[in-house]
Amino acid sequence: MIAIHGFSPSGNCHKLRMLLEPLGQPYDWVEVDSPNGATRTPEFLALNPNGKVPVLQLQDGRTLTESNAILYYLAQGTPFLAEDRWARAQTLSWMNFEQYSHEPYVAVARFIAGWTPLDSPRRAELPRLRERSHQALAVMERHLQSNDWFSAGAYGIADIALFAYTDVAEHGGVALAPYPALRAWLARVRATPGFVPLPEPDALAADRIAQTA
Repeated sequence: MIAIHGFSPSGNCHKLRMLLEPLGQPYDWVEVDSPNGATRTPEFLALNPNGKVPVLQLQDGRTLTESNAILYYLAQGTPFLAEDRWARAQTLSWMNFEQYSHEPYVAVARFIAGWTPLDSPRRAELPRLRERSHQALAVMERHLQSNDWFSAGAYGIADIALFAYTDVAEHGGVALAPYPALRAWLARVRATPGFVPLPEPDALAADRIAQTA
């Protein structure tokens, strides 16, 4: 059986659950308390020298890192990744957009709002992160005005990659109200068979989110 080493509140980790659960793929989930240094231990660094979750560990001991690479590996031969060469390229294009133009802003704003102290100097980054988040969401909104999905015409791993942090963007103070097509897409993803929601933040993180302007 494969194992996923991940931190449950992380969107990057939750992406893998969003694929594995509807596939009915058995897996072991190994919870890693990454905010409190668990990814810096010698044991974890032996799995991923970059010290980040998630990590996919195969039964033979091989490991794969980076959430979207893991999605791509797990989706091979399933309906979540098209066989057509052009369709795959379109899927990868949106997955790269997620990692370079979306996640560094939407996800980081959420992390700062929920997992740093209210007096953290990092909170000064929030206005810029929110501005860049809205730029990314506007790109998604334009695409969704004439397309239902990001994975080349069908629900697939590009949608999973983009959904994980978009659905909780408001945790970082990034409002979704200006994006009707995007909100309709979020609803379509939630309605897919086997959908699993991201766990709610713990009480401390939720309180910080509530207090973040």
